[in-house]
Amino acid sequence: MTLAIRPATLADVPAIVALMADDVNGARREDASLPIDPAYEAAFAAIDADPNQELIVAEQGDRIVGTVQISFLPGLAFRGALRGQIESVRIASDLRGHGLGRQLIEWAVARCRQRGCKFVQLTSQSDRTAAHRFYTRLGWDQSHLGFKLHFGDLR
Repeated sequence: MTLAIRPATLADVPAIVALMADDVNGARREDASLPIDPAYEAAFAAIDADPNQELIVAEQGDRIVGTVQISFLPGLAFRGALRGQIESVRIASDLRGHGLGRQLIEWAVARCRQRGCKFVQLTSQSDRTAAHRFYTRLGWDQSHLGFKLHFGDLR
């Protein structure tokens, strides 16, 4: 199966939120009910206005089946290297295991190279063991231990 990959639009936000809610962790924190919460639209507007952020969708036919967000982070480390940060990778649950996630990640990595990134990084919740196996199969190294400090009830 081949994906059509493109920048997201405001009209895509309900489908993106539905993808984020389509797993155990996302189901606890996302609200895909319609009408969509205006907070999601405001977040999309902020992402869309920032040249160092890209929210991407993957389509098959008329259906959005995947999404990823890429952040381009300047830094002093590694002699001022630009890094790509991949976040919120999702493939529709009924299509997982068909190579679509691989296509989306490979596209995101190529996009980071195109933007001049010296490396790409991502995080994955510690309980997402299937995702960890997926990234390892794609050649990613588990190199860091991450921490988060949540403000409020955002789990």
